Amino acid sequence: MKKIKFPTAQTILILIAAFVALLTWVVPAGKYDTLTYNKDSYTFTRSSLSSTNTLPATQQTLDELEIKIPIEKFTDGNIWKPISIPNTYKKIDSEPQGIMQLIKAPIKGIIEASDIIFLVLFIGGLVGIVNSTGAFDAGISWLAITLKGKEYILIILVTGLIALGGTTFGLAEETIAFYPILIPVFLAANYDAMVPLASIYLGSSVGTMVSTTNPFSVIIASDASGINWTEGLNERLIMLFLMTTICIIYIIRYGQKVKKDPTKSLIYDQKEEIEALFKSNIAEKTVLNWRLRLVLLIFISSFIVMIYGVSKLEWWFLEMTSVFFVGSVLIGIVANIKEETFVNTFVKGAGELLGVAFIIGIARGVSVLMQDGLISDSMLFYGSSITEGMNKGLFANALLYIYAGLSFFIPSSSGMAVLTMPIMSPLADTVGVSREVVVNAYIYGMGLFAFVNPTQLILASLAIVKIGYNKWLKFVMPLVILLLIITMIALTVSVYI
Repeated sequence: MKKIKFPTAQTILILIAAFVALLTWVVPAGKYDTLTYNKDSYTFTRSSLSSTNTLPATQQTLDELEIKIPIEKFTDGNIWKPISIPNTYKKIDSEPQGIMQLIKAPIKGIIEASDIIFLVLFIGGLVGIVNSTGAFDAGISWLAITLKGKEYILIILVTGLIALGGTTFGLAEETIAFYPILIPVFLAANYDAMVPLASIYLGSSVGTMVSTTNPFSVIIASDASGINWTEGLNERLIMLFLMTTICIIYIIRYGQKVKKDPTKSLIYDQKEEIEALFKSNIAEKTVLNWRLRLVLLIFISSFIVMIYGVSKLEWWFLEMTSVFFVGSVLIGIVANIKEETFVNTFVKGAGELLGVAFIIGIARGVSVLMQDGLISDSMLFYGSSITEGMNKGLFANALLYIYAGLSFFIPSSSGMAVLTMPIMSPLADTVGVSREVVVNAYIYGMGLFAFVNPTQLILASLAIVKIGYNKWLKFVMPLVILLLIITMIALTVSVYI
């Protein structure tokens, strides 16, 4: 009998979407009222199923709605999304999602995720242009010689720097751009493709898991909880160092084992296939001349500009995509690539990441089903009800698992924060713990589950590297279990000291 092959990322997501569609027939539909701040008119808009009211943007309004958040959090622009209003959950008529809605969901998801999809396609085009110049091959050959015998430095630098980006400004979707660049470098160092995948994805995941100044998770969650984001910061800094160090050691141990004996690789059966994709010209000693150095400088500068724009200038996908487009054009000029060749090469490079783009869109379709089926707020309501009457330690750890579960259905960190914090954070008061415990449980739960969560970026990342989800789980699950145990201990200790 032929060995049963694990399904593709696209099929996994379609199956998940079908499961969510079934949930809309089982889970009662429900909705919280929401409150939105209007910065132009200095008013609040309260929205419910039957009405929309305009309210004065004052602390008195917030107090009357039992929203324990200082008015300054809204007027300063820290909270810009609609937040849920506590004690307003109502069951409503169900909107079960049938076959037609299931068929439409991936299409809707692709349309909703068009911003990140275009970013991915333009990154593919940029990489295709750089590849055509031979700059990658020349740079990789130079780097392989420079790091001879000290290849583990690559793992430390890549994982550490990406974790730093994740914890400070939420480096996540942008890491899709790093795989085509770094995989050939790691292959040249005689690692397998699992090592760069782990260095990039685990770096991003552990960084966002232990966010310190990330405005899209810990800051907006703290604001929506009515506390300062610095509360609980010392604990998060300790956790960041500990978790990142464990991840780096874990990757290095696996990488060294593969270097000594390539047959120990979890993807050894794909060695030739992956090397054909990423390592085709590494053996050639391409000279790194001034023109190729300038190409690489423009290429690297594109990412530096992107990171600066996101962290300092409030850039988002439109601006990031524009940076990569400009970078492609500049490289085309420097490398003296003919116009027709440039267009064909760019389109071909973008086409190579089209499958990844579809995965991102299909994953967004799962969220579409949740929204259209009106069960997102119901999941939050039942999750918050579970914690009533718990002791401190059990409460903190229950929140960890609740947020991990909710992130399957609500993978957006900022969306999760504004939806859940006005509901969850007051529960901390009832059990006698500080509200930063809720914030920490939220970032730890979402971040730790992101290591394996198929509705987040892991399937798109695996598609670039051509590694199956089952092989990733085999690699990462021992690490996840270890980090989970440490996280549970840390949360338990934090409520008793």
